[in-house]
Amino acid sequence: MSPSTSADSTRDRIVTAARAEFARYGIAGARITRIAKAARTSSERLYAYFRSKEELYGFVSEQEMAAVAEATRLDPTDLPEYAGRVHDYFIRHPDRFRLMSWGRMEMAGDPADLATRETVRRKVEQLHRAQEAGQLDPSWEPIDILVFVNQIAMAWPSQLDLVEAAGDRVRDPSLAARRAAVVAAVQRLFPAAVEKGPAPG
Repeated sequence: MSPSTSADSTRDRIVTAARAEFARYGIAGARITRIAKAARTSSERLYAYFRSKEELYGFVSEQEMAAVAEATRLDPTDLPEYAGRVHDYFIRHPDRFRLMSWGRMEMAGDPADLATRETVRRKVEQLHRAQEAGQLDPSWEPIDILVFVNQIAMAWPSQLDLVEAAGDRVRDPSLAARRAAVVAAVQRLFPAAVEKGPAPG
């Protein structure tokens, strides 16, 4: 194994261990010593790759933001189905939901949170262009659209236990029903654009 391959392997192990640590404990509660141990390396070696815990979280967060964007693909012309994809992603990856939630709570406004800010700016611009094209209600602020859709989409990953708590008051306790509710709620607020066919002759 070449030195560069060994270095890449160590870095990958650090990032994998950090992802699990941050998801479980948050940023403040995460410990570099635990990350290094899980990555089968030393704290000193870890600091050779990442200067601080916050820098390490920023790197992990940037990777996660890219993964979410790739998996969910914001489509301003069909926000209901976009919300369904976001719901599906975080239901399948509750650890990643926790990881991103810790970041929003602990690093809002921090320079290390550049990945989140860049992603938000890009999505807001997509929504703005859709409004200009007549595909989305222009009376809404694009940032409000983004926040409302994301909050509806992520309503269930952290509180599915409430369905069981409600017992027989829930007509359909299935995950499919929760997803359908997410899609329907966003459809009422921001209906998908409908392609208009040719006018009748």
